[in-house]
Amino acid sequence: EGMAPPKRILFPPEKICMVWQQSQSAGAGLFNVGNTCFLNAVLQCLTYTPPLANYLLSREHSRACHQQGFCMMCIMEAHVNKVLHSPVSAILPLAVLKVFRRIGEHFQPGREEDAHDFLCCTVNAMQRACLSASSELDISSQSTTIVHQIFGGFLRSRVTCFSCKAISDSYEAFLDLPLDIKAASSLTAALEDFVTPEHLDGENCFKCNKCKKNVAASKRFTVHCAPKVLTVCLKRFDCFTGGKISKVVEYPEYLDLRPYMSQADGEPLHYSLYAVLVHSGVSCHGGHYFCYTKASNGLWYQMDDESVELRCIDTALRQQAYLLFYAR
Repeated sequence: EGMAPPKRILFPPEKICMVWQQSQSAGAGLFNVGNTCFLNAVLQCLTYTPPLANYLLSREHSRACHQQGFCMMCIMEAHVNKVLHSPVSAILPLAVLKVFRRIGEHFQPGREEDAHDFLCCTVNAMQRACLSASSELDISSQSTTIVHQIFGGFLRSRVTCFSCKAISDSYEAFLDLPLDIKAASSLTAALEDFVTPEHLDGENCFKCNKCKKNVAASKRFTVHCAPKVLTVCLKRFDCFTGGKISKVVEYPEYLDLRPYMSQADGEPLHYSLYAVLVHSGVSCHGGHYFCYTKASNGLWYQMDDESVELRCIDTALRQQAYLLFYAR
């Protein structure tokens, strides 16, 4: 509704499988080679993303890939197969470390990087790999790769003119949802704030096409197309000061996204938590990253570099979460 349909479907949506195809306990831990905990924690969260893991375990991508040189999908496929089929308790994520600078040119080996930034760059690199064989695609077609169909959704921004009541809609694709937590003590409160209309006035007023002048208006974001996997970033870091919001932000095991959709009345849209990435420390310039993930056997594990230990869901729900991963 309101958006142009894709001219081409790059990956058939019916082939995406949201439930694990095989049940096993957690795979290998990942060795830290010096400030690489951010990379290890992100890779573990991606490894236990069921629809992505199912696809990568099938090795369907590499069999059809004709890309010369760097292909993030081939690298992730090799990595996930190694982690989940490893006979040893920990491995070195060598395939990913070798292409570290290709994932994000601003990344510096040996320096602690931001886990959310690394996640975005990794998912974007996977998206580029899926598009490499297709040239000149419209935006809607670009969102039909397997990566975008798993992680991607669309936001609607609706501006309503206070003078003539004209409505102006625009849409943007997203691969994760960064949420402000300054005023929120829970994930649902942060989502509530996200969809609360913003008043545009004064210097910030809106140029209405119908009134042909600058007017006061309201602007409201809603989730227009919900992703299969919802990745939420709780904005704990201040880009300017480097300081951190260390307060507790509660998050549920099960989430209904329906109240935050453009179509808020309808069937519930249920999501289930499967990974929590945690930052411990006082600022974004230091500290340590680790994560909790739910393996295909339905049990939760704490993954802290090479250490992989069984934990209960209650422990996973009581963390100072930075990134949250929910699957439909």
